[in-house]
Amino acid sequence: MQEVKTLIWKEITLEWRQRYALSGMLLYVVSTVFICYLSFNLKRNELTPIVWNTLLWIILLFTAVNAIARSFAQERHARLLYYYTLASPQAIILSKIIYNTLLMLALAGIGFGFYTFVMGSPVVDLGLYLISIVLGSVGFASVLTLVSGISSKAENSGTLMAVLSFPIILPMLLMTIRLAKNALDGLDRSVSTDEISTLLAIDAIVITLSYLLFPYLWRS
Repeated sequence: MQEVKTLIWKEITLEWRQRYALSGMLLYVVSTVFICYLSFNLKRNELTPIVWNTLLWIILLFTAVNAIARSFAQERHARLLYYYTLASPQAIILSKIIYNTLLMLALAGIGFGFYTFVMGSPVVDLGLYLISIVLGSVGFASVLTLVSGISSKAENSGTLMAVLSFPIILPMLLMTIRLAKNALDGLDRSVSTDEISTLLAIDAIVITLSYLLFPYLWRS
């Protein structure tokens, strides 16, 4: 755990030194929301709750891809060799997942707040909707972190990351949208038990597989 804490602090320090990257991600979120506002401003009656919900999750998905795709790609080969002599691969992948989860939660929170401020909010059960955002953010961060580690070993890492992450992200995204739809409709929370359990199971499986399989990838 000490290794994980140290590596997380290292990620935070590097992110703070490269504030232009974080500013770029925030600018991406704000500009995308503003473009949606301009697109639907003249036809506000056509922005149904389903369209509102789908637009938000598309924005969060592409935000996650842009934020986490560089997780391993920005690491130089010499720095990876240095990490190899200092920390265990389990500590490295866990620190990456935890940091990317915190980053995704922050970006999702800012994006959701700005989105509701600009586009209005048809959400009936805000608590359940926030649960869907948390579960979705954890899922996106864990999946994309593992895929980023795999694709960083290839030359065309961007294309490989898109191909590998799509089969895992798509069912997770559909389940998250369904859970968020229940929050929009104000349904009883017992109706959403299956969606919450499925998302928790997917998140746990991905994190466990990352912990078990990443050491083999790290040795290569």
